Amino acid sequence: MSISVGDTAPEFSLPDQDRQVVSLAELRGAPVLVVFYPFAFSGICTGELCQLRDELATYTGAGVQVVAVSTDPTFSLKAWRDAQGFEFPLLSDFWPHGAVAQAYGVFNDKAGMALRGTFLVDAEGTVAFAEVNQPGDARAQSGWKDAVSQLAAA
Repeated sequence: MSISVGDTAPEFSLPDQDRQVVSLAELRGAPVLVVFYPFAFSGICTGELCQLRDELATYTGAGVQVVAVSTDPTFSLKAWRDAQGFEFPLLSDFWPHGAVAQAYGVFNDKAGMALRGTFLVDAEGTVAFAEVNQPGDARAQSGWKDAVSQLAAA
């Protein structure tokens, strides 16, 4: 079962594409958009994260930090970031395999990958927005932007 609005976001510490550890606790004090996706270099994931890249100012302008999480190894994430020009951390939930995705309730055990889970965590660590889509269902990011606007207005 995935986490819901009002829940405390599970803590995590994961390496990014440069093998630098990023932890949710270190990001505390500002809202964080945590975007889980199945695989780097896949079609739908590339489309979603490129849209996020192109509209990043919508989030950063509202003081929101963005991180994207998959079960890919750091080397794949680095190549994908370099190919696509992503300016937000791509975090590797590779080992223990999918542990953070499991904590958020968005891990597909049979396929060994994250579902399309999106969580907006407020500055205190509480989930302010939660959405889970299946691997083949692309997300509409308008809901994310609405959640960011509501959080900023609060």
